[in-house]
Amino acid sequence: MSIQAYQRAATQAESPRDLEYRAFGNVTAALVRAKEASPPPAQMAEALDANRRLWNVLSADCSTPENRLPQTLRGQIISLALWVSKYSSEVLRDGADLEPLIDINRAMMEGLSAR
Repeated sequence: MSIQAYQRAATQAESPRDLEYRAFGNVTAALVRAKEASPPPAQMAEALDANRRLWNVLSADCSTPENRLPQTLRGQIISLALWVSKYSSEVLRDGADLEPLIDINRAMMEGLSAR
């Protein structure tokens, strides 16, 4: 079985909430590694970009009328996505700490794991 076939089967078996949790886990792990290892700028930028892209996807999803989350929660997620984008630039430009990005992702993971 190819890796693509396995990944396709895995995503078909997971709920959207599980997929989001896994995505947050992956990007948060990359941010934690970047914080602990002080990687080269390109690797730091890659971790930040993956995190920013995840938040952009969530923001775009929350802006569609088909999204069934409460309007208030959708607005909060969009606001967080904007903050993540702005703060990520500060990390790259000014060397701001990664911890706030890691914290917000972990909070999202806690919310997604609540059943």
